[in-house]
Amino acid sequence: MNKALLSLAIGGFGIGLTEFVIMGILPEVAEAFNISIPVAGHFISAYALGVVLGAPVLTVIASKWPAHKVLFVLMLWFTIFNTLSAFATSYTSFIVLRFLAALPHGAFFGIGAVVAGKLSRQGKEAQGIAIMFSGLTFANLLGVPLGTFLGKHFSWSVSFYMVGIVGVLTVLSIKYWMPQLKQSSEVKFIEEFKIFKRLELWLIILLTTIGTGGFFAWYSYIAPLITDVADHAPEMVSIAMILAGLGMVIGNFLGAKLAEKFSPIYAIIITLVCMAICLALNTFLASDKILVLVMTFIIGMVTFSLSTPIQVAIINASKGSETLGSSLNQSAFNIGNASGAYFAGIPIAMGYGYTSADWVGAIMAGTGVLIAIGIILLRKQQKRRMISKTL
Repeated sequence: MNKALLSLAIGGFGIGLTEFVIMGILPEVAEAFNISIPVAGHFISAYALGVVLGAPVLTVIASKWPAHKVLFVLMLWFTIFNTLSAFATSYTSFIVLRFLAALPHGAFFGIGAVVAGKLSRQGKEAQGIAIMFSGLTFANLLGVPLGTFLGKHFSWSVSFYMVGIVGVLTVLSIKYWMPQLKQSSEVKFIEEFKIFKRLELWLIILLTTIGTGGFFAWYSYIAPLITDVADHAPEMVSIAMILAGLGMVIGNFLGAKLAEKFSPIYAIIITLVCMAICLALNTFLASDKILVLVMTFIIGMVTFSLSTPIQVAIINASKGSETLGSSLNQSAFNIGNASGAYFAGIPIAMGYGYTSADWVGAIMAGTGVLIAIGIILLRKQQKRRMISKTL
């Protein structure tokens, strides 16, 4: 069972590598295709769009096949199109390949999270999910810095060869380590969509979008925060990203512990409150060369403590269609990626400086707290209705 969870973590490593390494090699990709950096940013958007669309569609289509076979096919798809991306020769071919490579992303994490919970000991489901997500955090700690280095010093395509190699390892590990599993969902095709009638599901999706958006409001502008605000040399950005990645690794497992000690929704509130405080505090400390690095580690740790509790929360809110609900959370995460960067960019463009992005992140995290409180109130109201019906 440990090997099975490890295979999911390796897949998470590959997904995290392809999603984030493009940000580090964007200038090299832009130069290779003779386009501007803002236009090259379309490759990031194309990947996010692929995740948002692919997560629910592929999950529903694949829900009637055994989960281990679905995971195998999803990673085979992921491997093929990421490897082909290294051979792209134009803007059009690369953006199409980025979109196609992203389609299995959300479905893999969505189905994988449910599988990880089932493979774990009773009461330790959150830790099983955290093991899968640890691949994503280790990608930020090790894979992205290495891929960025190789992409800058050799060729941008080398970064995607790396993704292809990790993809092959994942495919092989799933084939030989993943046990025989049942189909992802046993309900009828049309029954899957009944979860969309649940208000709590929509509130958690909104919570994921806004709450994780607070993280991306900060992370999207971490480079100028380090160089322009703290006045570090550009080389220090890589060190800062490694510190953030280390914080993410620790925070991922910390979040699992919080979800087990408290209920997932209370773990989410604790995490978002800490995120809002840290981001607000960072606006005052970011100008200090030492403290900005300390806060980079702390914010990375606090923000990624959110990933497992929020994944457990949406699985619990999607009873009967857990894999669809779980994959929808990945769509919400990527919408949060885009919205956090967009909203944080508004005050920066207005001339309020790069620390204003942290204020935006703090506000988004605070809004997430209010949504989480609303979910608790909704549950209490539903509980009162059930009690009144039984009387």
